[in-house]
Parts: sequence; C-alpha cells; structure tokens
Amino acid sequence: MTDPAERTQEMISIVTAGHVDHGKSTVVGRLLADAGALPEGKLEQVRQNCLRNSKPFEYAFLLDALKAEQAQGITIDTARCFFDTPGRHYILIDAPGHLEFLKNMVTGASRAEAALLVIDASRGVEENTRRHGYFLSMLGIRQIAVLVNKMDLVDFDQRVFEDIREEFTRFLMKIDIEPASFIPVSGAEGDNIASRSERIPWYGGPCLLEQLGAFKAVEPPEQQPLRMPVQGVYKFTGGGDSRRIVAGAVEAGEIRPGDRVVFLPSGKKTCVKALEAFNMPSPARLAAGQAAGFTMTDQLFVQRSEVVCREGEALPHVGVRMRVNLFWLGAQPLKREGRYVLKCATQRVPVQVENVARIVNASDLSRRERQYVEKNEVAQCDLLLESPIAFDVAGESDALSRFVLVDQYEISGGGIITEALPEADYDQRNIRWSAGSLTNEQRSARQGNYGLVVWMTGLSGSGKTTLASEAERALVEAGVPAFVLDGDKLRRGLSADLGFDEAGRRENMRRVMHVAELFRAANVVTLVTLISPFRSGREKARALIGERFMEVYVKASFESCRARDPKGLYRKALAGEIRGFTGIDAPYEEPVSPDLVLDTDRWNEVECAETLLDAILNRLNRA
Repeated sequence: MTDPAERTQEMISIVTAGHVDHGKSTVVGRLLADAGALPEGKLEQVRQNCLRNSKPFEYAFLLDALKAEQAQGITIDTARCFFDTPGRHYILIDAPGHLEFLKNMVTGASRAEAALLVIDASRGVEENTRRHGYFLSMLGIRQIAVLVNKMDLVDFDQRVFEDIREEFTRFLMKIDIEPASFIPVSGAEGDNIASRSERIPWYGGPCLLEQLGAFKAVEPPEQQPLRMPVQGVYKFTGGGDSRRIVAGAVEAGEIRPGDRVVFLPSGKKTCVKALEAFNMPSPARLAAGQAAGFTMTDQLFVQRSEVVCREGEALPHVGVRMRVNLFWLGAQPLKREGRYVLKCATQRVPVQVENVARIVNASDLSRRERQYVEKNEVAQCDLLLESPIAFDVAGESDALSRFVLVDQYEISGGGIITEALPEADYDQRNIRWSAGSLTNEQRSARQGNYGLVVWMTGLSGSGKTTLASEAERALVEAGVPAFVLDGDKLRRGLSADLGFDEAGRRENMRRVMHVAELFRAANVVTLVTLISPFRSGREKARALIGERFMEVYVKASFESCRARDPKGLYRKALAGEIRGFTGIDAPYEEPVSPDLVLDTDRWNEVECAETLLDAILNRLNRA
C-alpha cells in the first residue's frame, strides 16, 4: 500500500457486515473483479483451484483465503483488501457474520469510516442484521449503505426489496442512523455492483461502486493531533551506538525533529532529537499510519503504555473514570464490581465496573435495568481504572477512544469511550464488610496478583537503591503497588540493635527476608536493597519466599564503587574508621546464577532501570 506520508489520494476505510450467509464476501469479491482491482491472473487462479478441488467457483473465495473458511463456507476473521479509483484509495474490511464471530466483526469495524450492511433478499432482516446495525451505531459509524443482495433469487422483485427497506429503515431510525442508500444487488451475478443493472429497471439510485465514491472521508488522520502509543524503547550499544529509540505507530497526526512532545499519562516532556527508520536515512517527518521511532534530547525513563502527544495541540484526557458504550461477548456475564483488564492502544490496566447504567438488546432495542450484562448485550457502563491512562472521547479522536475488555485472558468485550468522568471520593457506600480474614487467593482477586520480592544485592555504591527507587516510581505510576525496603533505613530502625559482624549480618538478613515475605503476601512488589554479601543468606531468602523471589545482581567493580562513594563509606573504611566493610575487610560472594544482572559499569542509570522494570513486569505477567 502507498506510504501514508506520500499518498495524494483521499483514503477511506469501509467495513461490510451482516448476517452469516447473506453474501458479504461474495459482494466484495465481485466488486474487486468487476472494478479491475485484482492482480493479473488472480481470478483465473481461484477458478482453477476450485476446478481442481471439484467445488463450484464463488467470488467469496477471493477473500476467504483460509482453507478452513472455504470448507465451512463462512468467514471467521476480518480480511482487508485495497483498491484505487481516480482520486481515492479504498480499504475494504470484510467482517464475519456468524453469531460466534461477532468479536472479530467488531474488531474489523473498529476503524471504519463507513459501512456496507448486506441483507439476503430471500431471507430478509434477521437477528444478526439488526445486531450488526446496532454495533455499527455504537462504534460511531453513521455512513451506512444497505445492500439487498441475492436479488436474482427473488427474480428481482421490487416488492421484496421495498418490504426489506421499510422494515430495516424503521429499525435504523431508532438508533439515529439515516442510511445513505438501499441498493438492490446480486453479488453472484454482478448486478448493480460496478455498474447499474438493466435487469433492475425500477431502481434509479447508485450502484455499489458509485455509492462508495459518494461516502465522505473523515479528516485525514495526519491532520489530527498527534497520537503515538509507545510500543517500546530500544537501546543500542554496538559500535559505540548509544541511541535510545522510542518506537511505536503514529495513529494520528505527524511528528518531526524539533517537536516538543509530552508523554501521557506520566506528563514527562522532551524534544524530538531525530527520527529513526530501519536501514534508511532519517526521514523529515512521520505521519499517521507509519511505524515511527525517534530519539530524545533528554534521557527520560519512558515505558510502553505511554502515549506521545505534541505540546500546543489538543491533548487526550488523563484519568481513571470513564463512561462507555460497551458490547459484551464474554462467556460469563459482565458484572457490576467485576474486575477486568482494559486495553486501549498499548495501554493495559486493571479496571472495575462501577455501574451498569442501562442495557439494550441489540436485536429489538428493548431496555433492561440490572447490574450485569449477558453475552451479546450492549450496555452503557461507568468504569474505574486502577491507574490513569490517556484516552479520547468518541468524536474527538479515534486513536484513543476505542477499547477492549479482557476477562480471564480472553477479549470479551469492547466499545467506545463517550465521556470522561470526574474522579470521585470514596465513602462508606463503596466499602463491603465481611467477617473473617482474607485468604491469599481472596486478597489477590481484590488487589491484583502483584506479590513479588526483588532482592537486589551488590556492593555499597553499586546503584541498588537508585535503581529500585526508579522502578518503584514507575510501577506505582502504572498502578502496581510497590515499595523499597532500603538496607540503610532498615539498619536505622528494624535492625538498629545489630552490629556488622557476621552474626549481625545474618540476623539482619533473617529479619529483612521475613518482612519482605509479609509485603509479598500483601501483593506488593517489594524491592529489597541489601548488600547481603553471603550466598547462603540469599538462598535462605529464596527458599522462604519461593517462586515469587527474584535475585538481581547489581554489578559494579570495587574501583567504580569506591570512585562513586556517595556516602563517603569507602573513604572511611580505607582510613580504618569503619571495620568489617564489605569489599575491603569483609567478603562479598557474587551470585552464581542470579535472575538478572545489571552491570552499572557498562550501562547507564536509565538503561539499567528500564531493564529492571521490564524484568519485573515479565515476571508479573507470567504469574
């Protein structure tokens, strides 16, 4: 497809929807064939393949590429195809119609600007026809053309067409949609697809290709405010290369060197130093639809789930409460106070359903008042997130206004954000009282399963506390409970009665490991920054805490630590003012097989902090 930054043609995305077997794929396949949009020889190739397999040729096979789809005769995933007319570039999205594949249909429609809703003339308006119409409405798609397909099966009877038009128009009016047109077509025969059919003399409206040209494209994404969700930050060290590249896809707007940008929800700001591209010179700009990478003038700690925006442009909302239109496709009902995971762009955060305002049956538009949502129902809900995210409201920007909900590792729902809600103070009505102590399983279900002990060992001055504090801040900002158990602070309080001889060190280790285990049981990521010089002590900590233990060796040479000496301890120890100092007159036993090594001699602070955070998040995701 043409590079978005170079394309001069107007671009528009159109989704096809409708009940299973009503002929969506056939219509699109016929359109591509009759409009001359197929690669040379493609049509004949499909015909020959059908002949070899002793099956009748269908235009749908041009799209239904998977063998399983052809065998079953249904489309089970979205398929995109592209073609051009003078002055316009089309992206056609063929979405599934079967009830069980509504999740994929919604995914396919999520970025469309217009829709073709296909109805089988011989079967009329069916349940999924209405449901798809409602889903398109919820996704904010207002440009809809209805194709009454398979007119050849009803002998092109005008009365059949008019009855379907009257019935479905009444339904669309209830959801505030005025269809652009109703078009009688035959995908199999080609009537009213790329040109007007002589077999339908009573119809005077546009053919399908003409209607596509009449759809209005929305404002080009590159002319909208910048929205670039961060996919990751990549570091290069080979050959003296010290670049740290922020990478992602530009969903809206454009980005250039020198732009002043802000990362949301953290609010960090910097300037774009240079744009980066793989195996090519640095581009002058990157626009919506392109993969992007850039370096920064400041060495900021940036993580996946941030969104890059440009200062001076309209910024997204940042908050933890939102009102949404939501369609639920999960096997289990969505419930008030139920906990799920919300995904918006690259942002992923635990969420709780605060309230189910109303439920609408997508087939007959009847309303229900209850605090749970069954499969295939549509609802207006208020959501409460565990930590702030950046989001847009529908109509402001598509890039951050659509989301999905994950329940038990499955995408089970999704929709559009309709309103940013003010943050609310919690009162007694939000508290549920019950007798008895929480079990670990109950605590995890309520708080999130974050319990992890990150035991950071290394010489004094290696950087343990600095890196742990940076990881703590990033985790808390992301909604993950975290706390640093700093060795120096513990020595001034919990272990103030202990010395620094071997017996004192071992008792200090025993106390700290038990405190860390209590924090872990409370589902807190606990970062212990303790020299802990003896392997035997660290192994006892691992044995006590079990699989939720992660040993991190913050590696630095004695010379580096002595040169840094932030507390002046090496100077005092070398002068004989401190006895039993690790690395001078007391031993340090390096870890044999730590879970992570952070070499602060080779890597700078930002690189080490990012590596530590990534390792913690990976462990939490596996838990």
